[in-house]
Amino acid sequence: MNIPLSKPFFDKKELEEVKKTFISGWVAGQGPKSKELESQFAKYVHAKYAICVNNCTAALHLALLALDIKKGDEVIVPDFTFPATAHAVLYVGAKPVFIDINPNTHNIDVHLIEKKITSKTKAIIPVHLFGQCADMGTILKIAKKHKLKVIEDAACGIGSKYKGKMAGSMGHINCFSFHGRKNITSGEGGIITTNDKKLADKIRSLSCFGMVSAFARSKKFHIPKFTLLGYNYKLSDIAAAIALAQLKKSEQFIKKRNKLAKYYNKKLKNIKSIHLPFVEKFNRHAYQAYAIVLDKKINRKNLLLELKKQGIQTQIGTYALHRQPVYNHMTNCDKKDFPHSEFVFEQSLALPMYSELSFKKIDYITSILRRILK
Repeated sequence: MNIPLSKPFFDKKELEEVKKTFISGWVAGQGPKSKELESQFAKYVHAKYAICVNNCTAALHLALLALDIKKGDEVIVPDFTFPATAHAVLYVGAKPVFIDINPNTHNIDVHLIEKKITSKTKAIIPVHLFGQCADMGTILKIAKKHKLKVIEDAACGIGSKYKGKMAGSMGHINCFSFHGRKNITSGEGGIITTNDKKLADKIRSLSCFGMVSAFARSKKFHIPKFTLLGYNYKLSDIAAAIALAQLKKSEQFIKKRNKLAKYYNKKLKNIKSIHLPFVEKFNRHAYQAYAIVLDKKINRKNLLLELKKQGIQTQIGTYALHRQPVYNHMTNCDKKDFPHSEFVFEQSLALPMYSELSFKKIDYITSILRRILK
């Protein structure tokens, strides 16, 4: 048996949307499909505006630029996340300030944030790790108190909810991914949401070379002006068409992933050396990933390799940023400051999770896990 870590689900709907795009003749960015995706995505997450981009890293970069984060500024980032979150902070010349994680949710520990706020702090980037929202209520209160901006890194959070509010509706700017491992995908891609029109207009301009407007999107003739040093971060209309078809299945995907997670929990709950994913009672987890944490006595590397031999693809949860050499010159981090991030980085393991995964395959995965751990 060969079970991948992740596998996107496509059917004739994606092919139909792509066919329409080919027939239209507009396959580049900022076309009719991009416009439709922006409208539908904004409606889905209950935000006023959405802007398509080529990936979530670009989205984070644009968010920081739009908020005028620059050299000398500091941005608070959870220590346990994919490096893209902190990379984007470096792109604008600012300094990422790492915070340890909540040992249960593995999201940023909100009780540690205020200790790291200085006169240079300008923003907080909470990450909705693996598809569970961070404690946005507390984060927004802290941000308001200290006059900080909040950028939701919702790369894994499409469809996630915090106390009934959709991920991507709470921050000043919110960033999503359509990467192949995400709940909905166009292979690569991303989208930004905000409720602030000025920010939306600035982000759209920055995503397209700093252009103010284009004749192709307007009924009147005018020559565009370039007022900002922008970037070519547009999403192609082909990718937008795929994402649009996927978006219509989002609730279906989340419902299935929650059923699969519940079944995983049932099959693994009696294995003492495994800690199951913790879900806050007021959250809706989107389960972009199903990540367990192993007891310290378990050698994760050996387990991962043994599972691979049995045809089961797994992966580490994600990264402890303070351990990554790229940030050494920016931070004077001591691993003693990040006991929870350090532990979860060493012992987390993402198991296969995708919409077409069957209970039968979970039976196989969990039986192999039990056998190896014994």
